[in-house]
Amino acid sequence: MIEKEIIIVGGGPAGAACAWKLKQRGITPLVLDKYSFPRPKVCAGWVTPAVFRLLEFQGDDYPYTFSQFDRIHFHMFGIKIPVPTRQYAVRRYEFDAWMISRAHVPVKTHCVKNIIRKNGFYIIDDQYRCRYLIGAGGTHCPVYKTFFTQKRSRPSKSLIVAVEKEYPYDIVHKQCHLWFFDHGLPGYAWYLPKGNNWLNIGIGGKFHRLKQRGQNIMDQWRHFTMDLQKKGFIGENPSSPKGHNYYFQHGPKKYQQDNAFIIGDAAGLSTLDMGEGIHGAVLSGIRAADAIVENKPFTLPHLARFSLPKILLPD
Repeated sequence: MIEKEIIIVGGGPAGAACAWKLKQRGITPLVLDKYSFPRPKVCAGWVTPAVFRLLEFQGDDYPYTFSQFDRIHFHMFGIKIPVPTRQYAVRRYEFDAWMISRAHVPVKTHCVKNIIRKNGFYIIDDQYRCRYLIGAGGTHCPVYKTFFTQKRSRPSKSLIVAVEKEYPYDIVHKQCHLWFFDHGLPGYAWYLPKGNNWLNIGIGGKFHRLKQRGQNIMDQWRHFTMDLQKKGFIGENPSSPKGHNYYFQHGPKKYQQDNAFIIGDAAGLSTLDMGEGIHGAVLSGIRAADAIVENKPFTLPHLARFSLPKILLPD
């Protein structure tokens, strides 16, 4: 059996940020992820300047391209509002691989299926054992399912469903566009150009609102892509979009149970207005590492609930 003081389940932004901070503070955790890096990840890849500050990011450190936006075009009820800002977009395929590699910690490809707590240790699939266990495995994280379903239930009203497609495309429109409430969507849609002519388009909405209205997220996707074609943003309708779901912030704020922690999407930390989750993932990962090293309770008292105030004001 492999034994480590700390094991992190999930190597996305939350788990990688936690591993990176622990390594900075003199502890080398083990990361378990069911996929090998780099791996595809369905996500718009919206990154705020605050994320780069948390990661002590220097431009030359990043080996890939990322898009910088000094203006975002908001569309609401037929009105277009260009807003000055300073925001970024990355390809998660690249960003996640970079984050886990810069942590300089061991990473094992392993799909966690069973976790028990015995004599003060967490035992994973009879193969791994640790004193501290961090769940960073996203919405369906096994650490959440094992230790937090009773302590931190997820209300259905906080569930977001999303459909998106990221693909290489000869991009004509270089600016970011966001559409709110089109065709009755209880959420928003996006057109997000990225580096090296990659394009990400998608929609996301509150599942309970869609269900109440008898709407289907794929019907909304078809409306959206047809509109993009009519407006000249895209040519052919992209095939095989990917769907995923996650939770925005909700109470009660219970992120720790004994020596088990949940961070990132496992904790449901996306913002209420735009479902942006990378900032919450990175911040929670860093705070969890600090709590373990300093032997203090893990809390997130200053986590921003909304994205728009940060987006509307240039950082």
